[in-house]
Amino acid sequence: MRKNALLDLLSAVERGELSPAHAAEKLADLPFEDIGDARIDHHRSLRVGLPEVIYAEGKLPSQTAAIFARLAAAGQDVLATRVSPETADAVLNMTPSATYNARSRTIALQQRHASEAAGHVAVLCAGTSDLPVAEEATVTAELFGCTVTRLYDVGVAGLPRLLGVRESLAQADAVVVCAGMEGALPSVVGGLVSVPVLAVPTSVGYGASFAGVSALLGMLNSCSPNVSVVNIDNGFGAAYSAVLIARSAAKGRG
Repeated sequence: MRKNALLDLLSAVERGELSPAHAAEKLADLPFEDIGDARIDHHRSLRVGLPEVIYAEGKLPSQTAAIFARLAAAGQDVLATRVSPETADAVLNMTPSATYNARSRTIALQQRHASEAAGHVAVLCAGTSDLPVAEEATVTAELFGCTVTRLYDVGVAGLPRLLGVRESLAQADAVVVCAGMEGALPSVVGGLVSVPVLAVPTSVGYGASFAGVSALLGMLNSCSPNVSVVNIDNGFGAAYSAVLIARSAAKGRG
């Protein structure tokens, strides 16, 4: 939104011509910023609680860098996922204060600091091969203000490893579980916790895993009713939902 338009809106509230509630509705529907290759939604956080996130795969490095810089200039926390080293270099050239995580293929800039707790998310992965997806989830949840507990390499092939972290699981408001192969881990976790479990099938496994399809189907057929499933390798999507759940839980305790 242009500065003058925002000032006009605030002036109308000050004069009593517009109620604060009506102004909030207008703010939630403000226009985007058109920068040519992209139309940036600066006010998504007003509508859904979290800002727009950049999916970098398929974009030119220069395109991702330009979008990232405009979001950063607006004072928002900024996150780009599926970031290649070349794209990371382009972003850092324009926004040097951003942080690149090669393992999770993310680049982030945190500019806002939450004044109160935004909830607690646990991120689990079955094996070390699932770490890139689990780290994408972790980076996302941390950027958006949640306390995150990493519980890695706790797959069902060695069940005592999972049972050994039950106390940590019990502290979470939402749990993200990343697993490939047969995708059994979310069902087991779902039977151990009383909170929502966001299951992420990963494209890890031998031929019959079909690049994550076997894990996806196994998770969709989970007998644990608190398990919901996102798309293959979508650690970001699972974490985004987990953050919203954790925030609601934290508000309820407050």
